Amino acid sequence: MRAGGRGAGALRHSIKRQLAVVFIAVMTGLIFACWLANSLFLEKYYISNKGKSMMEAYMVVNRAVGEEDIYSDAFQRKLEGVLSANNISILVLDQGYNTVITSVNESNVLSARLIENIYDVNRGDRDILEEYRNFTLSRTRDRFYQKDYLELFGTLDNGDLFLLRSPVEGIRENVSLSNRFMAYIGICAVIIGTVIIGYLSKKITDPILEIARISQRMSQMEFDIRYRGKEKNELGILGESINEMADRLEQTIAELKTANNELQKDIEQKTKIDEMRKEFLSNVSHELKTPIALIQGYAEGLQECINDDAQSRDFYCEVIIDEAGKMNRMVKKLLTLNKLEFGAQTMEIERFDIVSVITGIVHASDILMQQKGVKLALLAKEPVYVWADEFDIEEVFGNYFSNALNHVEGEMRIEVRVERAGDTVRVSVYNTGQQIPEEDLDKIWIKFYKVDKARTREYGGSGIGLSIVKAVMDALHQKYGVRNREDGVEFWFELDGGNGVKSRGAEEPGQAGLPETAGR
Repeated sequence: MRAGGRGAGALRHSIKRQLAVVFIAVMTGLIFACWLANSLFLEKYYISNKGKSMMEAYMVVNRAVGEEDIYSDAFQRKLEGVLSANNISILVLDQGYNTVITSVNESNVLSARLIENIYDVNRGDRDILEEYRNFTLSRTRDRFYQKDYLELFGTLDNGDLFLLRSPVEGIRENVSLSNRFMAYIGICAVIIGTVIIGYLSKKITDPILEIARISQRMSQMEFDIRYRGKEKNELGILGESINEMADRLEQTIAELKTANNELQKDIEQKTKIDEMRKEFLSNVSHELKTPIALIQGYAEGLQECINDDAQSRDFYCEVIIDEAGKMNRMVKKLLTLNKLEFGAQTMEIERFDIVSVITGIVHASDILMQQKGVKLALLAKEPVYVWADEFDIEEVFGNYFSNALNHVEGEMRIEVRVERAGDTVRVSVYNTGQQIPEEDLDKIWIKFYKVDKARTREYGGSGIGLSIVKAVMDALHQKYGVRNREDGVEFWFELDGGNGVKSRGAEEPGQAGLPETAGR
């Protein structure tokens, strides 16, 4: 059966129908053959057996006559048994045509018939079947009764004449009756046999059709169906094999799908890495292009002595040194970021005072804050201990604080806050000024992404700092984020502040008690 083709009920050449047709045809043929054999050969078989019975009666009479025992009770009983069992009439005449033995009341009819046979009278009414030295077996038409008889006539060993006679008409009636009975029995047998073969063929074909349906559904990638038959024969073995094949196919396809998904992920990851590599090279080239051009231009100016005064030369040298410093800082940040992203940098988790680290970074920026007129509020006086890599956390807070200094506007206020909630410590840096567009909040963590490129270039930013923050916090498995406030922007990160000894990655992010104010 073809998958998706016609159903089992629409099969034109189903096994069930073929079995029924073959069975009915064979049974009908056998019954017809029996009926035909009965019609053609039963009468001959009957006559042959009747002739043997007559020969037996002849030998009984011949033996009794030879022993002069025809008047004994034993002979009478034996002869009567043979004659009555086979519907045979007998007549024995002595040589003077006197009746010696007879089984009929009107012996003159048999006497006349015996004499006719002995003297071969009316030979045309007789059909000789077998002829021996002392007697003859023939089939004779009786003109008086208009019936056919089987006759055995001749002489006994003592010279007496005998005639054994049995009607053939009863044979024909028996044959006809037998044929009719066989026809009735045959019809009943065909009907009953059809019902039985229908039931048996259904018992055989139903499991086959069920297996066919299972195979069809398996071809449509449905492997949850199972054969439920309980047969212990070949069909049961086939059903169990189908179930095992379905289990193995389902498992194999599941493994293939898993492998395919992994392969798809690998391909997507490779494509993503290639795109990131291209983007990275493009961004690095773009970031290095300007300082390299400035260095090259001012260096050529010095070489060609465009300005001979010392003040101009000093200015040219300061520009070259400044641009070279920017390039050096960007390269260092790129190396740091690369180590963090690829796990090449080992983090040394230790317990330290985060307030002390923050205070040191803030105090190092006192001169810059005074020049810009920044008002700082450090809302953390008491020591707060956390578990992390102190050097990396300095890098994270330093990036947050330098961003705040570079973008502070309006009230020129920066607020640094350290809060504890259970085992989690949150550090936040807020500055007044312009908000970050909502569509850029999730993008600022991408390497070289700049919301305001002109301003970033103005203060020497490279767009790598927040990418380093992301890499460090991901490595620590801690949360970080940014949110816009009414009059500015707030950056934050969280650290493990538990009292127990912690190792890197010992606690998953998301267990902090502080409310999350921004997502990645």
